[in-house]
Amino acid sequence: MEAPFEDEGLEGLKDRPSAPHHSPATTHPEVVWRILKRLSLNRLPTSERYKSRQKRWKRYEKQHPGHHVQIDVKFIEPITTAAGPRKHDYQYTAIDDCTRLRILRIYPRSDQTAIQFLDYVLSRLPFQIEKIQTANGAEFQTQFHCRVLDQGIGHIYIRPATPRLNGKVERSHRIDAEEFYRRLDGVVIDDAGVFNDKLKEWEDYYNYHRPHGGQTPYERPLQKTQVQPVTSQRQLDNGRWKRRITSPDVAQFTLKPDRRAVSASPAT
Repeated sequence: MEAPFEDEGLEGLKDRPSAPHHSPATTHPEVVWRILKRLSLNRLPTSERYKSRQKRWKRYEKQHPGHHVQIDVKFIEPITTAAGPRKHDYQYTAIDDCTRLRILRIYPRSDQTAIQFLDYVLSRLPFQIEKIQTANGAEFQTQFHCRVLDQGIGHIYIRPATPRLNGKVERSHRIDAEEFYRRLDGVVIDDAGVFNDKLKEWEDYYNYHRPHGGQTPYERPLQKTQVQPVTSQRQLDNGRWKRRITSPDVAQFTLKPDRRAVSASPAT
């Protein structure tokens, strides 16, 4: 340890790079490239090559309301208070792929919760549903699946561990966290009825006032179906869009009364 000081004085005590001057075992990048080229491995797969922003993402949507409805459940993290943590709640969400209309409801976790929410969605959405898409959670298994089929609706599962295939409902949950639950930070709502009333206010704002790409979810079906706008939210809730095919490529929807109840009783 004394040699550098004896040989170079104070300069010998300064920090020096630890990298070796020569690395005979290191392969030069140009050599690596030549090897890969010789093996025809010098180009990335098509799926990993650079793409312009216009080609990188292609947004899709179904052509008419009710063709595809995504359903998912979101865990509501309990808020700890002086009295201890509040109970766990779960938000069920249904979103129409075409219009982005959403139905929201808070429930405690139970085997029949998903079925209750399905009935609530069918009573609330103003158009007929052709297919429902869900994840592979236990709440969406046999009983839920059979209930969907009994209603004359198709039910499909996304591939396991691929939540991006339910991207619209997943993105809407992020909006909920950013624009609704953040405003409730520190506010404890243990009453399920009151919680659902607050959530219904947020749902109404999302569907009727919050623009998505320049339009609200309520305005999208009106534009696509060329139906005169209703004059109040109650008219929308009390009516349903009935699909009527006038040609192979043109579908029109008309409003018809729905005999089923419009709202469900608050979850307990």
